[in-house]
Amino acid sequence: MRTTILAAALATAALIPQAAAHPATPQAAARSTGSQAAAHSAPARLGACGSGQLCLWEKPDFTGLRQIHELSTIDIESCVPLPAGNKVQALANRTGRPVTTYQSAECAETGEFETYPGGGTWVPQSPYQVRAFKVWEN
Repeated sequence: MRTTILAAALATAALIPQAAAHPATPQAAARSTGSQAAAHSAPARLGACGSGQLCLWEKPDFTGLRQIHELSTIDIESCVPLPAGNKVQALANRTGRPVTTYQSAECAETGEFETYPGGGTWVPQSPYQVRAFKVWEN
């Protein structure tokens, strides 16, 4: 661990101007370098979503309450509004079909909307509050 922190500190010192590379204390340098190394080494974790499912999470990064919609129970090319008050900020499309998410609860194209491929698309942070979706034929 200390070797990794030291190597990261040396690499950082080579890239950062000298005035910024020298924190007030060695302990501050270790804390700063350690947190930078941890931030860069942690891979993003995908949310669990089975084949044939559209999974929706209430919070970013696939956290919070998860809703699962099975392809077998969704009317293809029909607007599926989410219950009032439901929040969706992350999603995974494993339906095998394109899915459009809508900011509008009526699937209106006057608000924001985005279509995601169905072969396996994970979106950790939707650019808008998802209120409805539509699954399309291939």
